[in-house]
Amino acid sequence: MPFAQDDSVRIYWKLEGKSDRPPLVLLNSIGTEMALWDRAMPHLLDRFLVLRIDTRGHGASDAPAGDYDLALLGRDVLAAMDAAGLDRAVVAGVSLGGMMAMELALMAPARVSGLGLVCTTATTHKEMWAERIAKVRAQGMASIAEAVMPRFLDTAFRETCPEYAETIRRAFLATSPDGYSGCGAAIRDMALIDRLGDIDVPTLVVIGTLDQATPLAGNGEFILAGIAGSAMAEVPGAHLSPLGAPRELAAVLAGHFIKEEGR
Repeated sequence: MPFAQDDSVRIYWKLEGKSDRPPLVLLNSIGTEMALWDRAMPHLLDRFLVLRIDTRGHGASDAPAGDYDLALLGRDVLAAMDAAGLDRAVVAGVSLGGMMAMELALMAPARVSGLGLVCTTATTHKEMWAERIAKVRAQGMASIAEAVMPRFLDTAFRETCPEYAETIRRAFLATSPDGYSGCGAAIRDMALIDRLGDIDVPTLVVIGTLDQATPLAGNGEFILAGIAGSAMAEVPGAHLSPLGAPRELAAVLAGHFIKEEGR
């Protein structure tokens, strides 16, 4: 398994696709791992060279105790890009992954050619995240699973695709409480909203039509207002769009970031 090293922490990464394709970095939401993107990969690999990463604290990456911040998580992405030999890429992330992508565009603009901000936000609810972090640290992942799962996937998807819903639930429960709470602290403490005007790359804001966690109102609308020239696309389903709308999400990403003559 390939690992990048950042500050003595191992970050698991995986590079897939043909090397002559434009590079795309995919980042997962809190409580999931890179497998979140599995259903979308067949629709992305014909257009992109794809680097996937298990966020610090998730999947096969290390999960050190303590609070993380977005700058730290951004440096992890840069370490993985370096290990994979990618100088610059479009960075697309879901939820926490979108927050990491925005931070990365601010801290290392030369490394980011575009942003795909999927079901994410630039604002935070400090008290809610403080309570959730404390609960996970005291009682473990199962203590919040019943509250989180209905927001990840809509009812229709859970009923028609129970195998995928159970896979996501299983991965959520297997997430390290240290990793989840560390990343939760990065969300709790993020300071993005007042810096969005400094982002100067092509940006696509993707909204899930049934997303209760980060709907357009109060979330995507602020990103669209803050990043000059940003565009919006809607895809069906709830918060985890790569799972609920893999074909549609791949199509809007490719349509926005790949410009080919005759297409």
